[in-house]
Amino acid sequence: MKKKIKLPLAIQIFIALVLGIIAGILLQGHTDIADDYIKPFGTIFLNLLKFIVVPIVLFSIMSGIISMRDVKKVGSIGIKAVIYYFCTTAIAIVIGLIGGNVFKQFFPILETSNLQFTEAQTTTFMDTIVGIFPDNFFSPLVEANMLQVIVMAVIIGFAVILVGEKAKPAIKGIETLNAIFMKAMEMILSLSPIGVFCLITPVVADNGAAIIGSLAIVLICAYVCYIIHMAVVYSTAVGTLGGMNPLKFFKMHLPAMIFAFSSSSSVGTLPVNREGCLKMGADEDITSFVLPLGATINMDGTAIHQGVCAIFIATCYGVDLDLNAMLTIVFTAILASIGTAGVPGASMVMLAMVLTSVGLPLEGIALVAGVDRVFDMGRTVVNITGDASCTIIVSNLERKKAAKKQALEKQQIDE
Repeated sequence: MKKKIKLPLAIQIFIALVLGIIAGILLQGHTDIADDYIKPFGTIFLNLLKFIVVPIVLFSIMSGIISMRDVKKVGSIGIKAVIYYFCTTAIAIVIGLIGGNVFKQFFPILETSNLQFTEAQTTTFMDTIVGIFPDNFFSPLVEANMLQVIVMAVIIGFAVILVGEKAKPAIKGIETLNAIFMKAMEMILSLSPIGVFCLITPVVADNGAAIIGSLAIVLICAYVCYIIHMAVVYSTAVGTLGGMNPLKFFKMHLPAMIFAFSSSSSVGTLPVNREGCLKMGADEDITSFVLPLGATINMDGTAIHQGVCAIFIATCYGVDLDLNAMLTIVFTAILASIGTAGVPGASMVMLAMVLTSVGLPLEGIALVAGVDRVFDMGRTVVNITGDASCTIIVSNLERKKAAKKQALEKQQIDE
């Protein structure tokens, strides 16, 4: 009896992606079929991901913190991760602005007089800071407020460490729940090929004409910037700080990139990203802490998108942004990225904040909103690649720190 050859999940996802694109092209004249009969199954898949993501983030961060058994180590890892995320986000928005200005001469002149757009709700920086901290145990879990869930996980994780011996039953419970939800996520991920096909088909069917139409240049500009940021910034960072060959990094990270491209969800890609990081040799406790943190606050791809779209919208309205305006966009994008959730479409709120900061009309968002999903696929790939690179880098730095400390202790003993 011949043994059945089972294709790896990454290959299955890639095949589903290609088939979905082909199906979308064939259904461009019949978008009702794609939207009414195919898209709902993709929505079911995303719903399952959203259902499992909150407990995954909550228990994986708590488990990661508890496994380190050291409050100082958690602080050291957190500081390194946040600094790295903020630095790469700043570089990303600069790349987006430079790319926008380079492609500016090719941007189409569009009719902007009849645009309509419902203004997204924006918040001040201090409101964002206040909103990070939950005032109720259950509301962050119900509302899937990832920043508040992370704060909850960190506080509870620290408390468990500080309680000591008495917390042993809690430690066992958290680790058990973490394992259960990880297994549930594996079950859901086995449906990935179906989910990817059903998600990508309606996107291509609905936006195919727009992609090859007047917005093609803007999309090309954004994707060129995405590629440059990953090829230059992440490759350099992984090679120098992470001690890993960049080609090996991208090769092993490919399944997560494919999944992110089709799902457009940084948070939803967490399990695939986690598996890839562990295969690349990242420490499990660091991975469990850094990845969920990055899925919430690391928005390099979104920052690039803000820069490109700000230049594009300004050009369409006949506005030339000066250096001060561009610096304002840089700082606004960095701060806004803190509160931007890792789910499809959340960048519209961030773009509204950026446009408001430099006095550009919010109606301009309507120029890019129609193909935002196409932007979103690429920027999600950048976001989750940044998360993975940070995990590899922090793991390497912590290993070097531990080795240095061990060598110093040995030297003191010898003396």
